[in-house]
Amino acid sequence: MSRSVTAGQFIERYVQPPTSSGAGSGATVDGFVAGAPNTIVTGVVTAFLASQAVLEQAVALGANLVITHEGIDYSHHSNASLLRDEDPVWSAKQAWIAGAGLVVYRYHDGMHRRRPDEIAAGLVEALGWESCVEDIRPEASIVRLPPFELRSLAALLKEKLSLPYVRVAGDPDAPCARIGVTVGYRGGGAAAIPLLREVDAVVAGEGPEWETPEYVSDALHQGRKKAFLLIGHAASEEPGMRRLAARLQAACPDVPVRFASGRQTLQLL
Repeated sequence: MSRSVTAGQFIERYVQPPTSSGAGSGATVDGFVAGAPNTIVTGVVTAFLASQAVLEQAVALGANLVITHEGIDYSHHSNASLLRDEDPVWSAKQAWIAGAGLVVYRYHDGMHRRRPDEIAAGLVEALGWESCVEDIRPEASIVRLPPFELRSLAALLKEKLSLPYVRVAGDPDAPCARIGVTVGYRGGGAAAIPLLREVDAVVAGEGPEWETPEYVSDALHQGRKKAFLLIGHAASEEPGMRRLAARLQAACPDVPVRFASGRQTLQLL
């Protein structure tokens, strides 16, 4: 690279620049969660979650700055005080990060506060639905597609996102045309149920199983054609972190920036 840049400078200049709409406003979980911000960056890896496997990928790629969407201690708000010096898995991970000389920055709220929400935009792009967007809201994008069956919608999600399965509540033969696309934990009733009043189906990452799925169950029992599709938290948000890698590489071509995907954690047996 022609010019050296520290991790702190990279984040300030390229990840959360002052011109980002609302990216640095209000309470946030964003910030450095491991390593020294004055470390000179050799390469950058973006990821949905900095798992041990992803951290090892970063080192293998020659990167020492990892930008993770979710935290590294198994909780949305830092759980480090409960894990420190008591949990062997957490302690081993922290020791490995320190030994590898990695810097880890969490970039969660800033991505969701951009307009449009950069994580949601990544999922819409991955599905090839950019030209079908009718409305962009803080909690969801509304898209209108040519009508097709729910089973076909599930198959399309599996194909586009390389998913082994999609969890579905609804009539597989019911037509879907207007769809609410959400990410992460926005499959909960507070976000998804209002959407279902105006769309045929909602695509979400995850949410409590007794909220939106049961709303859809009652709707079907009443003869209302509604559907709900859960693709998984990581699957819904990884495309946004891939999009971030492309944005950062374009903004700072002197530093190699790559996206690292984690493996599917939950399996069907």
